[in-house]
Amino acid sequence: MMKQKSMIIGIGEILWDLLPTGKKAGGAPVNFAFHAAASGVESYAISAVGDDPEGDQMMRELQHNGIRYLIERVAYPTGTVQVELNNGIPSYTITEGVAWDHIPLTVEMKMLAARCDAICFGTLAQRSETSRNTIRTLLSLTPSDAYRILDINIRQHYYSREIVHSSLQLCNICKTNDEELQLIKSLFSKEKEDDDSICEWMMKHYSLQLIILTAGERESRVYSAEEISHIETPQVKVADTVGAGDAFTGTFIASLLAGKTVPQAHNDAVQRAAFVCTREGAWV
Repeated sequence: MMKQKSMIIGIGEILWDLLPTGKKAGGAPVNFAFHAAASGVESYAISAVGDDPEGDQMMRELQHNGIRYLIERVAYPTGTVQVELNNGIPSYTITEGVAWDHIPLTVEMKMLAARCDAICFGTLAQRSETSRNTIRTLLSLTPSDAYRILDINIRQHYYSREIVHSSLQLCNICKTNDEELQLIKSLFSKEKEDDDSICEWMMKHYSLQLIILTAGERESRVYSAEEISHIETPQVKVADTVGAGDAFTGTFIASLLAGKTVPQAHNDAVQRAAFVCTREGAWV
């Protein structure tokens, strides 16, 4: 049975994905919140948009999709990302100096963090000092037993060893994909380690409860102290994979909060992510 008033937060970038077929609202943290809400959890997106027409449209889009939010309006343009697709696989060109680089810390955000059951954050929104400080302050205010999920979510050059290291210290669950895991090996001079070994090292070195490793169309694994849950990816007709990883993470955490076991939550997450791949955009 789901915990009464179970609540999660996704904090970081909110933006328009400029796809070949048109623009779609997105951003990993708000995608996470959307899919957790679809699984029955009270969810909030925390970010910032500009005081511009794109920001107005984003607010309408959030409301239309029933996403709860604490979104501040700031004096920077609403974020955009140019998305190119190659056989459904996205590549990104991310605009700099945008609203989500300047997420202000508010009293309402602090109050929300203090009562959350899970909070998801990434490395991308920490590229700017303002948003990085807001994210880390909110993490420090979460209950001691809350899930603090780091979605590595490495994009372009917006990462560093220090950001990854310090973020791993702040989380108790890490979500990464197979390409990002290779980068982690490089950052920590462990290129010779296989995937299982590097995940075991991360679990111990950073005192993690779980590591979620997705490998696209092949498989996914969830590492815990007791077991490794492994599921092959269902074969579906892919429209695009935008937001699939966020759908996986949001569904997985919602299922854990509902009292399901790690393998049960893993299966729920795989099914949701596969469905998202059959639709265009992240909010489906």
